[in-house]
Amino acid sequence: MKTLVYPLALLTVIIYCWLQANFQSHSIENFDTKMAEFFFGNRFIEFFHYIGEPVFVVFVALILIVYLAWQAKNYRGILFVLLTIAGGNVLNQILKKWVQRPRPEIEEQLTSFSFPSGHSMTGILYLFTTAYILSENNSKGRKILLWIGAIILTVLIGLSRVAGARHFASDVLAGWSMGYTWFIICMFWYGRRKRYFQRNQ
Repeated sequence: MKTLVYPLALLTVIIYCWLQANFQSHSIENFDTKMAEFFFGNRFIEFFHYIGEPVFVVFVALILIVYLAWQAKNYRGILFVLLTIAGGNVLNQILKKWVQRPRPEIEEQLTSFSFPSGHSMTGILYLFTTAYILSENNSKGRKILLWIGAIILTVLIGLSRVAGARHFASDVLAGWSMGYTWFIICMFWYGRRKRYFQRNQ
């Protein structure tokens, strides 16, 4: 499984670049329309946008930092959390301003740009970071459950933005793609630093 995470990160950055280059194409617009028709108004899925809200993400990040500082004494882990979640959010805002894609046209729509979806990108980042940190000293069974939960919630947060017409489906795919790529970059750094300090203790 570990051997797949890095090639997948390369694939996701390619997917992101392709989506950014082609989001105005007929095929992507057709895809966005079909996904909007399928998911729009689904109240169950739409509920999950709350766990992707910035306030909730910051709350989880603070809990992780407190856990890493006082319980695990893992100060490199704190930097890892800041790089993935805070750094990922900054990257998302930069990409939004670069692309400047308008959101779907609905009443009382948000005024910020649409591509890539912030909820999708920060959602995958904070959930995967949480799963990764909590998996470090856990059994194999619990690790599997943590990652399954993180993946399911990531998918539901992204789809909630389509269900609420806050984003196009291609925005969500782009958010997942760039979020995963950024997570793997940060995870690679964290893993290398961890092994370095273990060798030099």
